[in-house]
Amino acid sequence: MPTVEELPAAASRVEMTQMVLPPDTNMHGTLFGGRLLQWIDICGAIAAQRHCRTKVVTASMDDMHFSVPIQEGDVVILWATVNYVHRSSMEVGVRVEREAPLTGERVHAATSYLTYVALDESGKPHPIPKVRAETPGERRRYNDAITRREFRLARRAAMDARQALEGEG
Repeated sequence: MPTVEELPAAASRVEMTQMVLPPDTNMHGTLFGGRLLQWIDICGAIAAQRHCRTKVVTASMDDMHFSVPIQEGDVVILWATVNYVHRSSMEVGVRVEREAPLTGERVHAATSYLTYVALDESGKPHPIPKVRAETPGERRRYNDAITRREFRLARRAAMDARQALEGEG
């Protein structure tokens, strides 16, 4: 594959649609959180692979907040786009909406940010093209992704430091 310096964020965009069926629901008739996480991970991985055109693995998922319940029979629409690329890792944002099938009314149900790592043929992290944010929304998501990355790195450093201290005691 020829080396590409940058790719537009829009080139990674994915839209995925699912219908909530009885096996997807809990005893309250709402979508299992784990099923939604699965759909988010699939949608995000497709966006990541579209960007780098190589295998990817999920490295992390940021905090997940479910804004509204999703009921059996609802349609779930997921959108994913690469927001930011470091060296071999990338942040993908996934927006989830709940659609009432009889009215078409859509409500924002959840947002998640995942980090994927691109792998070469031997399974090692592999450098990938940067992402080019072209629209105001893409630029906002790009800048927000830098902030989230800084928080992730600081949280990891704090956890490593605490574990090192606990190991000494």
